[in-house]
Amino acid sequence: MKIALDPYMFRALPIDDMVRTVAELGYDYIELSPRDDFMPFFLHPRADDDRVAELKNSLRTHGVKLSSVLPLYKWSSPDETERQTAVRYWKRMIEITAELECPLMNSEFNGRPERAAESEAAFWRSLEELLPVFEREGIALNLEAHPDDFCEENTPAVDLVRAINKPWVNYLYCAPHSFHLSGSDPTADIAAMMRYAGDKLQHVHIADSFNHKGSSGLRYILNPPGTTARIHQHLDIDQGEVDWDAFFGTLRELNFDGVATACVFAWEERARDSSAFMLDRITKELTV
Repeated sequence: MKIALDPYMFRALPIDDMVRTVAELGYDYIELSPRDDFMPFFLHPRADDDRVAELKNSLRTHGVKLSSVLPLYKWSSPDETERQTAVRYWKRMIEITAELECPLMNSEFNGRPERAAESEAAFWRSLEELLPVFEREGIALNLEAHPDDFCEENTPAVDLVRAINKPWVNYLYCAPHSFHLSGSDPTADIAAMMRYAGDKLQHVHIADSFNHKGSSGLRYILNPPGTTARIHQHLDIDQGEVDWDAFFGTLRELNFDGVATACVFAWEERARDSSAFMLDRITKELTV
């Protein structure tokens, strides 16, 4: 198993300083997430050969490896021009990931929930173009359901991943999304959701969140009434309401041996302390 840090809270640091910080915190792996000078959200990658070489050199110098690369593109957009643009961005980022000698990418389904069927059709069109590229480069892919994607819930997301029918395409369970992944279930049965993924569960994102469905749906009050906005957090473990006994217990039960990424975003003012705490807790839970 690989325990990685998503260094998003350190994205303002130059690349070498970011990698050095991750190493100083004790992590062996980085899950490279969007940063403006390398791989921005929803835009063409900015990394050229020199910047790729800079990152590779920093990883060697500080003794850290990439567990995975996490780009976000609108590859399931019902707008065909937007979808084609996202596929171009994906192809370049796959190329960069291969240059970085990283064997894994992960991402979200994207698309629009109010246009789910059209978005899924766009997703399949993108996969027709991209799966051969992943296969040629020898890069695996893990996919997660995300609030406000065309696929937001655990069971249909796992089924969709299985439908891709590739042993190297697997499922990512994101703990802070648990209360969205569970659909109408007000409590979120994390163990059942993870067991449903079974052998396709090869990646987890670890952070805490509050149950927005709690207190008869009044945990959060959003205006105007009836808004379709989604809400969740990425907090330190035990700062929210995720059932961590169920989460870690089920991973141990399933003999999980994939990537476990600490992905707290809430505490940039104490990013080092937060990241160190998460590594200590995850290590104690999963490497006993």
